Amino acid sequence: MATVKIEKLTEEEIAQRGIRNWPIWEKEISRFSWSYDGEEQCYILEGDVVIETDHGNFTLKPGDFVTFENGLQCVWDIRSPVKKHYHFS
Repeated sequence: MATVKIEKLTEEEIAQRGIRNWPIWEKEISRFSWSYDGEEQCYILEGDVVIETDHGNFTLKPGDFVTFENGLQCVWDIRSPVKKHYHFS
């Protein structure tokens, strides 16, 4: 079952993965359904987001490195405007 994985990375790990060179996505306060047809990794720069899934809710905050697994169905509840680096694999 697809899920959400949240990690904390060191500045060295962020640099090694080239995360600061990834594109940036921004979104205002909103709520919407989303499904993933591939794996996405992202690094949260700003915002407060709750990802609602069938197996629990995940709160995303600045500094979180997040992996959304392929096949995940969820609801994004953006409680303060979000800004993130992202990468699809």
